[in-house]
Amino acid sequence: MHENFFYKLKVYYEDTDAAKVVYYANYLKFLERARTEALISIGFSNRKIQEKFNALIIVKSCNIEYKKPSFLEDELIVRSFVKSITKTSFFMNQVISKGNEIIVEAQVHLVFINKESKPVKIPDEIYSKFKPYFCDTIKT
Repeated sequence: MHENFFYKLKVYYEDTDAAKVVYYANYLKFLERARTEALISIGFSNRKIQEKFNALIIVKSCNIEYKKPSFLEDELIVRSFVKSITKTSFFMNQVISKGNEIIVEAQVHLVFINKESKPVKIPDEIYSKFKPYFCDTIKT
């Protein structure tokens, strides 16, 4: 059974448009914050990865489906888990919920790269920390 990373957030005025509805692009920011907090929860950060492994994690692609709106002062939960992994990249599924209702679903393809922007192998130390969060078979 896989585990999920959880990130809670509250919708602020700056996140909304004139109708006090969350602006669609801000969901990408919410997802990014959740991924960053997921890294921190396993003992890493983007800065640590850059310093220790000379690598960065970049978004190669993102497929997002907006199901329902959220509004000013809503409390949201972002649930994230690793869907699949290769030697240099992984897919993370993320779901944003308001209460028990799913409002956004996203699949994000993340790649480890070096400073020349070339894909590099995911460090074993990071791979092993992500292992409990895998929900699918691991691809080689």
